[in-house]
Amino acid sequence: MVVMKDKKRQEKLVCLFKRYLLLCAGLAIMALGVAFSIKASLGTSPISSLPYVLSQFTFLSVGTATILMHVAFICMQILLLRRQYDPIQLIQLPVALVFGALTDLAVWLLQGVNTSSYLMQWLLCAVGILLVGIGVSFEVTANVVTLAGEGMVLAFCKAFRLKFPNVKIGFDVSLVVIACLLSVLFLGGLVGVREGTIAAALLVGLTARQVNRPMKRFAQLYLTPAA
Repeated sequence: MVVMKDKKRQEKLVCLFKRYLLLCAGLAIMALGVAFSIKASLGTSPISSLPYVLSQFTFLSVGTATILMHVAFICMQILLLRRQYDPIQLIQLPVALVFGALTDLAVWLLQGVNTSSYLMQWLLCAVGILLVGIGVSFEVTANVVTLAGEGMVLAFCKAFRLKFPNVKIGFDVSLVVIACLLSVLFLGGLVGVREGTIAAALLVGLTARQVNRPMKRFAQLYLTPAA
């Protein structure tokens, strides 16, 4: 009996380790997607629009601005939920650090990529959308911790008893509006928010849902301990 319990415990730990590996893979893929969208110069996804704009008129890199934004989201979650806040969600902090670092690394890796036409811009934008969607699906399938942006949406839902889709839309729109205001104020025009931002808002979720189908089977086979 003791041996069986130890074996089951080991299986759970192995599955948990695999889930964190999948999460890290998802973060890396998302970071690469963000870098492609930046290179496309057609506007980044809503969640990345604010860090990108900040990086254009401050000394911050996109990755560092992303980390600071996520830290702010974590603090806001704590203020919103107070005693309802689950300390386990603080894992969002190291996840934010990893994602920010990976974003800067991805931007550096693509620094030699240039676009020579509008069609090429859309090709890079499409690759970025696809990669972000796949990364989101990996994150959801890993099911260990959410990024602070999604955690912020969930906190609003919990604090005010609102529906997730409505809050998600309002959250994304708010980030884009803030990015637009800062861009106009400090850069003299719209930077980082263009037609690609709209495309990402519409297609990242659809891409993630399509990838979720085979990923569910993958999770059942490789991420679930034997009964």
